[in-house]
Amino acid sequence: MYLYIKNMVCVRCIMAVRSVLESLAISYTCIELGRVQLTTGLNVSDLDRLRISLQHYELELMENSKKALVEQIKISIVELLHSSDGEGALKLSVYLSKKFHHDYTFLSNVFSSEEGSTIERFYIFNKVKRIKELLVYDHLTVKEISFQLNYSSDAHLCSQFKKFTGVTPTMFKKKWESEQCAL
Repeated sequence: MYLYIKNMVCVRCIMAVRSVLESLAISYTCIELGRVQLTTGLNVSDLDRLRISLQHYELELMENSKKALVEQIKISIVELLHSSDGEGALKLSVYLSKKFHHDYTFLSNVFSSEEGSTIERFYIFNKVKRIKELLVYDHLTVKEISFQLNYSSDAHLCSQFKKFTGVTPTMFKKKWESEQCAL
C-alpha cells in the first residue's frame, strides 16, 4: 500500500516521515520523495494518528488520487532539474509521459485543474530557482548553467530568468554577493 504525502520534497522531510512512522510503530518498506510504501494497510485510528503527526512537520496525507499525481509530477520536475543523468535533455512532455505512462495532455489537464496553473509554468519557476542555486552556491557561469539545464542558448536563459525575477542572472548574482558582504 502506498501513501502519498504532500510537501515531502527534501531529505529532511524523508527523515521526518521515517521518525513519525517509527514512533507510531507503522512498518514500511520504502520511503521516497512524496510517497511511502507500507507493509500493510492502516486502520482508521492509525491513519488519523499519522495525519496528526505529519502536520507537525507541515506535511499532509493526500487521499485524492489526482492531488497525489500532481504532487508526483512536481517531485519529478524538481528531481529532473537536479539530475545529471541526461534525462534533462528530453522534452518535458516526453519525460513526464514516459515516467507516468499517461498522455501529456491528460497529465497537463489534471495538473491545471488541481493547481490552477500549468505544468510548464511550474517547470519554468523551478528552473529559475535552480538557476539561482547554481549561480550562488555552485558558482557556475550563465553559459555552464545554460548547458546543464538544456537551454537552447544563453540568451534564452537570461530572457526567461529576467521575465520571472525582473533582473538578469548577472545582476542577481551581484546583488546576492553584495548582500552577503554586508552581513
